[in-house]
Amino acid sequence: MPGNAGTEQTTTVIIGTGLSGLAVAAELRRRGIDSIVVDGLDILGAAQPANTTSLQRCDAADSGTLRERNEILRHLRNYAASHQVDVRNTTRAVQLTMVAQSPPEAAQPQWEVHTPTGILVADHIVLTRCAHSQLRRMINDFGIAVGRNLAAAMRAIGIYLVGVGELITPSPKEVLRQAKTVGQAISAKVHPDTVPAPATGSFAMLTC
Repeated sequence: MPGNAGTEQTTTVIIGTGLSGLAVAAELRRRGIDSIVVDGLDILGAAQPANTTSLQRCDAADSGTLRERNEILRHLRNYAASHQVDVRNTTRAVQLTMVAQSPPEAAQPQWEVHTPTGILVADHIVLTRCAHSQLRRMINDFGIAVGRNLAAAMRAIGIYLVGVGELITPSPKEVLRQAKTVGQAISAKVHPDTVPAPATGSFAMLTC
C-alpha cells in the first residue's frame, strides 16, 4: 500500500496476528470471505493503548495448555501460508474511525482502520485481547450507549471479539469456538443465502 494516501477495501480487518486472529482469518477464508490481519492496535478510542500484540504464549502456567496453543498456532500459520491469507505481521493499526452509511438506518457503519502506510476500509472489525474496560471506553467514545451486554453492542456496529476474556485468557479450544462463531456471524451477513460448508483438511481437525 504505497504512501500515506493508500486505501484498500476488504470485508474484515482482524487486529491481532496471534492465535485468536489467525483462527478467525482461517475460518473466514474457509467461508470464502476476504480479510486482512494486522499485528495489533496502538490506539483504542481516545488514544488508549490496547493489548493486541501477537499472542505467542499462554497466560496460564499450564505446560499442557501451552503446548496445545503452540501446536494449534503452528497449524494456523501453515494454513494461512498455504491459503494466501493476508497476514501483515509488521503493520499495526493506529486509529479506528467509524464511517456512517447514508442513510444512517440503511446499514451498519463501515470502518476505516488507519495504519502508518494507509487506510483499510472494512465492513467488519475483529478485535483480540482487549480488556473489557478499554472496549467500553472505545464504544463510549463513538457516542454509543453500552448496556450490560458489551459483545452485543459491539456486534451491532460490526465489531466482533475473539480471545477476549473478562479476567483470564480463554483456552485454545474456547478461542477456536469463538472464531467459528464469529466466522458464522460475518458469513451470514456477507452471504445471507449460503449454507456454510463443513470444515475440511487440517483446519477441520482444529475446530472439532
